Amino acid sequence: MSNIFLVSDHHFGHQNSCLWLREDGITKQRPFDTSDECDEIMIERHNAIVKPGDKVYFLGDLAMSKKHLPKIAKLNGTKILIKGNHDQEKLSVYLEYFKDVRASHQLDKMLLTHIPIHPGSLSRWKANVHGHTHTGNVMLDDGTKDKRYICVCVEQINFTPVSLEELKTLST
Repeated sequence: MSNIFLVSDHHFGHQNSCLWLREDGITKQRPFDTSDECDEIMIERHNAIVKPGDKVYFLGDLAMSKKHLPKIAKLNGTKILIKGNHDQEKLSVYLEYFKDVRASHQLDKMLLTHIPIHPGSLSRWKANVHGHTHTGNVMLDDGTKDKRYICVCVEQINFTPVSLEELKTLST
């Protein structure tokens, strides 16, 4: 039986992603010195849990330049891309690595997007699984995390894809 996994915001080859700081202005968002080190760790962790027959939804922002896209071929699984704001290549380029490319996708009453959708548009789904915010979360007016939004940015999931089964427990 195959499994379904989700992950976002690899930013393969993006050296500056190793310099970004968290909201505290001190702690690095990614605990790596170089993008090469980060990329290799993400590939290792991906392949440690994702098997060739599994399906993986990538919720955007794969690589900062076309030259780093071949790293996608090293990742196990049947791959579906939900395009992010940094995924600017032509469709034909992504179809070399992905079975399908979409703007969004509905999966098990959850909406998969790169950028979180507006709260007023969320009523049709039980959750919005998204990327884009890296270490940040969608917050309620009272300052608590809005549990209807589930971020699968690599920084929030230990640089390892998360299974759909685990996500279901987070959205209840």
